[in-house]
Amino acid sequence: MVRATIEDVALEAGVSVATVDRVLNGRAAVRPQTVERVEKAIRQLNYQPDRLAARLARSREYRFCFVLPEGTNAYMSALADEVRAAASRMVQEKVVIDLRLTDVFDAETLASALERLGSNYDGVAVVALDHPRVREAINALADSGIAVVTIVSDVPNSKRHHYVGIDNSSAGRSAATLMGRYLSGRSGKVGLIAGSLSLRDHIERQFGFEQVMLHEYPNLTLLPVRESRDDPKRVQAVAAQLLTDHDDLIGLYNVGAGTPGIVAALEAAGRARKVVYIAHELTDESRHALISGTIDIVINQDAGHEVRSAIRVLMSKADKAPIVNSMERIRIDIYLRDNIP
Repeated sequence: MVRATIEDVALEAGVSVATVDRVLNGRAAVRPQTVERVEKAIRQLNYQPDRLAARLARSREYRFCFVLPEGTNAYMSALADEVRAAASRMVQEKVVIDLRLTDVFDAETLASALERLGSNYDGVAVVALDHPRVREAINALADSGIAVVTIVSDVPNSKRHHYVGIDNSSAGRSAATLMGRYLSGRSGKVGLIAGSLSLRDHIERQFGFEQVMLHEYPNLTLLPVRESRDDPKRVQAVAAQLLTDHDDLIGLYNVGAGTPGIVAALEAAGRARKVVYIAHELTDESRHALISGTIDIVINQDAGHEVRSAIRVLMSKADKAPIVNSMERIRIDIYLRDNIP
C-alpha cells in the first residue's frame, strides 16, 4: 500500500498543503470547520506524518541536555559515554545534545544546576534526587515548557514528563529472592549498603529487598542499611566494618555503586566466595569480579537503551507525538558469570 502524503490529505480535504501543515502542528488559527475536514481526511487516508522529514525541514535545532552525576561511578560514566555517542549521531537530525555533570547527592547543587539551564533547552534528562528542592526545580522547567525526563532514579511527584529506568522495587525483590535461594538452608546475617537514601532508586531497591527477606526468609537476619554515597573508598570502609562486626555475615547486597570497594573488602578479609554478594550494573569492575567469583550476581540496566529511550521520549514530546511504551520499558537484566554478554 502506497503511503499517503500531505498533498493527498490536502486534496482530500479541499485545502492547501500549508493549511494541513498548520492543523498538524497547531500553528496559527484555522477555522473549526476546516480543522474537521483535515482531520477527517487524515483518518480516511490513515496519514502518518514523516516526523524525521519535519525535523530536518524546520528552521531551528532541538536542544536537549543530560544532567548526570559527577565522580567515579562506573555505570554513570558508561551512561555519559552513551550520551556523547548519541550526541554525535543526532547532529544529522538537527538535534543538539549537551552533557552536564554535577553532584546529584546534594539537593541544592543539583537544583541550582537545573535552574541554570533556563530556557536554553527543549528537553532535559536528569538523574535526580527525590528532594523538595529538586522537585521544585523540575517543576519550574516543566512550567516553562521544557520537557523533563528522569533517568535511572525518579521523582514521581514532580511534573516530570516521563521516567526512564527499571522498576527498582522489582529489582530489590529479585535480589532478595536470589539471595534467599543462594543461601538456602543456611542461617546468618545479610548486610545492605546504599549510596543515598535520598535517591529514589536506592530507596525502592532497599524496600523491595527488605520486603521479601523479612517475610520469606526468617532464617536470615537483615542488618540495618548503611549509606556510602557510592564512593568506592567509603563503600570499602563500610563493607570492611560489616565484615569485622559480624563473623556470621553470609550475604551482602549493594543497591548502588562502589562495587570495587566491596570486592576489595571481601578479598582483604579472606571472605570472597564465602559471602554471597549481589551487585548492580555490569561494568568492567563487576564483570571481572563476577568471573572470579567474588560477585555472585549482577542486576543490570542497559545504559545505551536508557539514553536512547530518554532521547526518543524527548523527541516525541517536542514533535507532539505519542510515546510507544513497549519500546521505552527498560528490562531488568540478571547476570551470572555463565551468561555475561
